[in-house]
Amino acid sequence: MFGIANAAESAVDFLKDWGIGEDQVSDNFKLLAAANSRYLRDLKINVNNALQAVTLVKKEAYLLAYAVAINEKNEVLRKAFAAQSKAEGATDEELAEIVSCTSLLTANNVYYRFRHFMEDEYYTNAQPGIRMSIMTNPILGKEFFELTSLVISALNGCELCVTSHEKTLLGHGTNKQRIHDAVRLGAVIRSLSVMI
Repeated sequence: MFGIANAAESAVDFLKDWGIGEDQVSDNFKLLAAANSRYLRDLKINVNNALQAVTLVKKEAYLLAYAVAINEKNEVLRKAFAAQSKAEGATDEELAEIVSCTSLLTANNVYYRFRHFMEDEYYTNAQPGIRMSIMTNPILGKEFFELTSLVISALNGCELCVTSHEKTLLGHGTNKQRIHDAVRLGAVIRSLSVMI
């Protein structure tokens, strides 16, 4: 696979399981593979550990990875994690909700980060004017919708959104290990998107 040495090849076998071929990896990946970089093994371990976190069932882990791929505009990973999510029982409606959540959070993260940066009473008190009806009765449940929102907000660097979603999750009874595992998954899949 990818014309690389055995050590690097075994470190990236998981890509084949997702239907990702040589023509779909970036030049960054090819460079590391050609150099037999130890980082490829680390990346495989990081991704596998994050996707297998005990606080996330497989369907949740793949849906979160799907949200990250959408946020990062990585079409190869988007397709791969959509397929993995479906293999774990995700419906088209659930996938659509993840797309909607990611899109909404992208808008919210920009808007609320701006308000937070400005520290100006006018902006703080202004009505956002951003409809969020999908948050009222999410198909995947409010807790998972908030968890997805937190991951996307962390990726997009909105401190105000991250703290708000974390507080809401704790109010739902979500334990901090689950929150930690979800954010770690988001971080690791974002790192994977650099390579694919």
